[in-house]
Amino acid sequence: MLSVEKLTTIYRDGSGKQVAGAHDVEFSVPTGQLFTLLGPSGCGKTTTLRSIAGLERPSAGTIRAGNRMVYSSDMNVFVPPNQRQFGMVFQSYAIWPHMNVFENAAFPLQMRRNRPAATEIRNKVMACLEAVSLDHLAEREATKLSGGQQQRLALARALVMEPQLLLLDEPLSNLDAKLRDKMRFELKRTQRDLGLTTIYVTHDQSEALALSHEIAVMNQGRIVQIGSPRDIYERPATSFVADFIGSTNFIDGTVRGMSGEELVVDTSIGQLRVEARSRPAPGASISLSIRPEDLHLSEGAPTEQGFNRLSGVVEAKVFLGEVLDFRVEINGVSLLARAHPSLRTHVGEGINIAIDPAKCTMLATQ
Repeated sequence: MLSVEKLTTIYRDGSGKQVAGAHDVEFSVPTGQLFTLLGPSGCGKTTTLRSIAGLERPSAGTIRAGNRMVYSSDMNVFVPPNQRQFGMVFQSYAIWPHMNVFENAAFPLQMRRNRPAATEIRNKVMACLEAVSLDHLAEREATKLSGGQQQRLALARALVMEPQLLLLDEPLSNLDAKLRDKMRFELKRTQRDLGLTTIYVTHDQSEALALSHEIAVMNQGRIVQIGSPRDIYERPATSFVADFIGSTNFIDGTVRGMSGEELVVDTSIGQLRVEARSRPAPGASISLSIRPEDLHLSEGAPTEQGFNRLSGVVEAKVFLGEVLDFRVEINGVSLLARAHPSLRTHVGEGINIAIDPAKCTMLATQ
């Protein structure tokens, strides 16, 4: 397990001003799980990863890997990066162009102070190359590899050290879209098969949702929400998380009261019933997040029982292959909805909307 507590890393910018790259960051990762730090550029995710790796010296906090303390400001502990037994794959891969595939993967073992015997090196390297499906290319020049193969080679080079923890910093960002999708499956399979405890850094929301056991969303150096991919997507805690993870509709409203276990909220698109995860007082102003796919569109009367029912007009629609994106106007408010391409409603025509109260997420005040 990896445990990070109250980690703060301060550095100086170009003008010499102190900047908190990461502030009071806390999370733990169980053995064998993949944990993703997700956020926009400059949010502190790479600073946090580099602090875990020992490439940045934090200003405060503790980092513990299993039973080993690798950093503690209170105890004045700082284990150098080469002694942490962590593997790291960078965005650039850093493949040696003058070496073949086998030599690149073997390089960390050959540089060890206690260098293993040649037979042991070969067995370990070939096992790691096999794990990433590159064993048949062991003698190929590294420069002759495709982008996806170079990414897998960088992963094999990290695995050959038998790391206690694997750190991945935007490893798929240099690949084209189709190859990136393919490599997600490869990474997930390798991580699961080898049972590697992994910290993954990305700004790509779909990548984080596809790969992770848990996600920490970061903004301005702080973690703003931690949860499973489904929780992060379906129950965002703040408007930042809702907006950063996928597409959503924000609707402001005023609490009217309770109806059974549901809040009744007056909004600009009409009165909505909302699943009550908290109970603000009548008259309180709140903000709701509703995902486009949770606006159920139909030309006839909605059949969903217990849903909010509204009517609107199709302003625009875009065919995306497996889905249609609709822009629907309701009481002068334009909302994004997503539906199956079989829905043939034309622009300018009326349409019915049904919304599950459980999918109307009330956001925390920021």
